[in-house]
Amino acid sequence: MEFKKDSSPKPAQTKVVTKKAPVSNTVLYSFGTLLAVAIVVVFVIYFVFVGPRPNRTTDWQAVFLTNGQFYFGHIEKENNRDVYLSEVYYLESSNPLQQDGQPTPRGELSLVKLGNELHGPVDTMILNRDHVLFTEDLRDDGKVVQAIMRHQAGQKEETNKQ
Repeated sequence: MEFKKDSSPKPAQTKVVTKKAPVSNTVLYSFGTLLAVAIVVVFVIYFVFVGPRPNRTTDWQAVFLTNGQFYFGHIEKENNRDVYLSEVYYLESSNPLQQDGQPTPRGELSLVKLGNELHGPVDTMILNRDHVLFTEDLRDDGKVVQAIMRHQAGQKEETNKQ
């Protein structure tokens, strides 16, 4: 058996170069949508839970509630759900409670620091925003802030004596 050489021309060998397929539009669209949703979620979390801090002009504020109570202190933070108040004070009347329907004479009001009550609260309040009618900045020369300053000065003197 004899083999004949094939004398036909052989095709030139070519290298096959594979190009990476371009990123499809659906992948880009999905990534863009995911990024947009993430940005919206971050903004919602910020405004619901943190919220922008109001521009307070003074250190002391009064917070008036829907039940007629009001408190004085520092608004540390507020958002759409809560108002955080520290160094809390409130007014207390020296008159006894009304009995037998007779009008009580106007009593003396005194400023009370939160924390010495029977139930022993800490000196911070978290108030439900739904129950806050409004807040006010208090002037440093107002009677309430002056009374707070006298109270704090008295506390410092007592601490220094001990």
